Amino acid sequence: MDLVAEEKERLDRFLARMLPEHSRTKLAKLVESGEVLVDGRVQKPSFALEPGMVVSLDEPEEAAAHDLTPADIALDIIFEDEAMLVVNKPRGLAAHPAISLKEPSLVNALLGRNTELSGVGESFRPGIVHRLDKETTGLMVVAKTDQAHVALAKQMETKTAERRYVAVVAGRVEQEQFRVDAPIARHRQNRLLMAVDPEGKTAITHVKRLARLERGTLVGCKLETGRTHQIRVHLRAIGHPVLGDTLYAPKEFAVGVLQLHAAFLGLEHPVRGERVEFYAPPPADFNGADLVSRDVLDPF
Repeated sequence: MDLVAEEKERLDRFLARMLPEHSRTKLAKLVESGEVLVDGRVQKPSFALEPGMVVSLDEPEEAAAHDLTPADIALDIIFEDEAMLVVNKPRGLAAHPAISLKEPSLVNALLGRNTELSGVGESFRPGIVHRLDKETTGLMVVAKTDQAHVALAKQMETKTAERRYVAVVAGRVEQEQFRVDAPIARHRQNRLLMAVDPEGKTAITHVKRLARLERGTLVGCKLETGRTHQIRVHLRAIGHPVLGDTLYAPKEFAVGVLQLHAAFLGLEHPVRGERVEFYAPPPADFNGADLVSRDVLDPF
């Protein structure tokens, strides 16, 4: 197929806009593998199109449908009412279905308990306002109505929702409290990873040292922005990767389970407007779990 650019635009963004039925990751891979030509030449995903340029590619194959089969999985529900619920997500449970995912996700578990979920956004992630990585444990808010979803998503976007994490990182963190301000973008060589990149989106993480452990340091992290893998990327960038992180930590620190837990969530109730706050202690396999409490994360 041939697509003609009508304005100045990055190649990857143009393809995502013209072919919304396909994921950006899939389209980027087509470009990187040389299956997309611009005026007959192979280009990078970041190539700047000019009006009139012809983008040529074979029709991408239809993606397989996401599995939305309800699943009988016990969930630790911290709070629930007619508008939303807050769940303490266990380790190993993905937030929503993906083509590459072979096992049920949180969405499948919610459908299995007949939870009413919002229909805002992509059909394969009903109710999901924000996500946690599969191996990250802790608090997630889920929208049960479209009205609640819009209100909660706006809080995430405007940073009025507050999320605080605890992590065990490699090495001795010397500063008691500091701020990591480093933009994040897709890794230029490995599109499955994120990286600190001067051309990336603004990303800010506040870090507080909580305790020194026999192996590493226990820290609290507060998100000011919510980029993909933000905490993991920022802590790796300053030389203190999260222990158990098989994506970003050097091999000697990547053993064991991921030591990252979303312990605190504060937001305005999407219907009543009042401030609500939730806390969930780390799981038993989190190092230094007995040193973590709601008090040590507040204030910071």
